[in-house]
Amino acid sequence: MENTFKNHINKQLPFLKDSRLLIAISGGLDSVVLTHLCKNAGLNVALAHCNFNLRPGDCDQDETFVVALADALDTEVFVQSFDTNAFSEAHKISTQMAARDLRYTWFNELITLLKFDYVLTAHHADDALETVLINLSRGTGLDGLTGIPEVNETVVRPLLPFSRAEIENYAKINNIEWREDSSNASTKYLRNKLRHDIIPQLKEINPQFLSNFKNTLSHLKASQAIVNESLDLVLKEAVLFSDAVTTKFSISVLQDLKSTEAFLYEIFKDFGFNSGAAIGDLMTAQSGKQLLSDTHLLLKNRAELVLTLKSESDGEDCITITQGVERIKINSGTLVITEVASISEHNANTVFVDKDSLQFPLTVRAWENGDYFYPLGMQGKKKLSKFFKDEKLSVLEKERAELLCTNDDIVWVINKRLDNRFKVTENTTQILKITIEA
Repeated sequence: MENTFKNHINKQLPFLKDSRLLIAISGGLDSVVLTHLCKNAGLNVALAHCNFNLRPGDCDQDETFVVALADALDTEVFVQSFDTNAFSEAHKISTQMAARDLRYTWFNELITLLKFDYVLTAHHADDALETVLINLSRGTGLDGLTGIPEVNETVVRPLLPFSRAEIENYAKINNIEWREDSSNASTKYLRNKLRHDIIPQLKEINPQFLSNFKNTLSHLKASQAIVNESLDLVLKEAVLFSDAVTTKFSISVLQDLKSTEAFLYEIFKDFGFNSGAAIGDLMTAQSGKQLLSDTHLLLKNRAELVLTLKSESDGEDCITITQGVERIKINSGTLVITEVASISEHNANTVFVDKDSLQFPLTVRAWENGDYFYPLGMQGKKKLSKFFKDEKLSVLEKERAELLCTNDDIVWVINKRLDNRFKVTENTTQILKITIEA
């Protein structure tokens, strides 16, 4: 196995040879064997051990074991203790999710502070099989059937080609000691039930089951690459606009696709939308209809689908700006107010205002039916509802529109138009430059 591991690093993960690596080590069989293999392969590694304090006594013994192993291998080790149960309760998540969040947050801190390049975890082929079966039982697409990625940003899993049986055999041949986690024997967790009850039966039915699974995984990943390539070509045509918050898609381009529902699922699944059929129905619905996921909103707006992050509004109906305030956070960004000696060109994000025409405090609020203002460059007043219609704003853009006001008068429809009553004139003595920063 040692030579096979070295060959795998040389052929598939050569970047690890010139990197500073952090091994996530529990003290169990898999991570201990990974540590020995990396040391014997001459990789530059340090160890990182999490004490989750979930098994009284055992967790402390795991920590002692890992520290002793690091000393025996003359390897740097980092240890962090967590109150996992308290974190789980505070964030209303399962103990397993809490432990995962805590460990990866800490790993990222070590990478940033101590300049490590990658974290190595000891996931192997059996883990990948368990993950696919879990995803299959819950319902999944192609991504969920391709197992655990070998490289995912700064996380690398060099043991994925190897089975648990190979890893255990290597440990026994080389007299390597490890710690057994008693919780791994419990079948109350789905993963453990698969590991102890279901997968052994599958292997009994077909002794080549794991090997065949790895071959299938390889074929599925190749198919996924083809899908991704097709998806990239579709998105080049379908995406009309995109920034950090909003992406607009051409409905006509999406409707002309063969297997439209399949493409819709692949395009929008990472944003929490898991039904291509529902998105297909949205494309033929009336303008203004929308779908919501936990993180995003998908809106039908005329000939477009508009995907946007949900607003992270602080919930205030009205924000007050007292005189002298230079920066203040509002829903659409940060409002910056400065005194200047002269004006430059107006644009959507910046206006220049006659300070003496304002009465502080100013306010920022959402628009309401019946609101009107005097648009710069036009004669007379105009209702905001008519202004928004003429500007061809989507339902979502209307909902998120914000107004800068003095008393009850609108000074600026933020990011859209200044009110003519507050513009700088030849009689202006004090000029305020007001900018919205994303």
